[in-house]
This record gives sequence, C-alpha cells and structure tokens, in this order.
Amino acid sequence: MSLLIISALLAVAPVATDTVIGRWKTETHNAIVEIARCGASICGRIVTSDALRANPGMKDSRNSNAALRSRPIEGMLFLTGFKPDTDGVWSNGQVYNADDGKTYNGKITPVGANQLKLRGCVFFPLCKTQTWTRVR
Repeated sequence: MSLLIISALLAVAPVATDTVIGRWKTETHNAIVEIARCGASICGRIVTSDALRANPGMKDSRNSNAALRSRPIEGMLFLTGFKPDTDGVWSNGQVYNADDGKTYNGKITPVGANQLKLRGCVFFPLCKTQTWTRVR
C-alpha cells in the first residue's frame, strides 16, 4: 500500500528546475542554443545556426542599439534574467531576437526531459511560442 502512495507522489512531482540546462535545437534557423545557470537565473547563448554556417562572422546588424550592431551573433547572450517559477518553469526573462533587433518578455516551460516551450511576448496577448528539442 505505501509503495502505491510513493508511486503516486512521484508521478505528480514537479519537474526539476535544471531540466532546461543544456543544448537545444530551435524551431527556426536550425540553431543550437546553450542554456546555463547565470547566478540565480538562467541564460542562453547561440552556439550555431544555418545562417552562421552560411555566413561565419555574422553581426547583430538589426539591433535597435547602434552600438551593438557590430557584435557577433555566434556566442551572443540572447536569453537573460529567467527566474525559477513553479513546476520547473522559468519566467520573467528577456528574449532578444536578432531577426528584428528587439527584446521580448519570455517564459521557458519544460515539456518532459527533451523538449521545452519558449514563449516571447511584446505584451500579452501578442506572443509567439517555439518548441525546442534537446541535443544529445
């Protein structure tokens, strides 16, 4: 009987907050992103993408801040400030989109151990969600 109760509790246990740490393949640009701990939050850097493979040394040319337009895309920190929430979710972060040079409010939700949902919003309800897959 107690084994049944323990099994039931484990089945509804929250997802560990470290589930999002690692390398992920994005839904767009065939990019690989590395998410890591950055103090109490998590952050993410661009490791590579189809665009970077076709154009090594690509710069952040669409950044709304002219002083940042010469920085390289490869290795760029574009996920910042995500704080742990409930059930393994990371929220209140910022997502920088090099395609349009803008920064959006973000939320990262693990979907099992090998997928996550990244949601970026200009303001609610203007949001876009992508599903990323873990890279082994």
